[in-house]
Amino acid sequence: MLGEVLHSLNNWFEVPGKRLTGFFEVSGGCIGLPDGWLLDGQYFRIEGSVFNDGLHQWPAVDLQDETFTGEITALAIPKAVTELAASIGEWQAKYGDEAASPYSSESFDGYSYTKAEGSQGSANWRGAFRSELNRWRKL
Repeated sequence: MLGEVLHSLNNWFEVPGKRLTGFFEVSGGCIGLPDGWLLDGQYFRIEGSVFNDGLHQWPAVDLQDETFTGEITALAIPKAVTELAASIGEWQAKYGDEAASPYSSESFDGYSYTKAEGSQGSANWRGAFRSELNRWRKL
């Protein structure tokens, strides 16, 4: 969910000057990077890979073996953003199926409901968490 949130924000929290470009090899589920380039628990982004594009956390030991030419960028994602992404994941697990429904209202046997939309609420996590996410959004 964190990668989806960062993509939605158009903000990956890239560390200035911490981008490696070139040929990389993933072997045994691990990728070789210069010693000390990333701290334990730090997030990084792979681009240009066939199998491993996306967000990962160091040390990454679950990558799919491959060789590729691309970029690896160190990220400095604020703790508040990772916590918000966890909350969004919980919301999505609880309300995601309902939010994805094509129906905005229904009624049967004396029961009826209407999904909140617009100023009354939201039909997806982006709307439900818009005010919290806007703080970090890049245009």
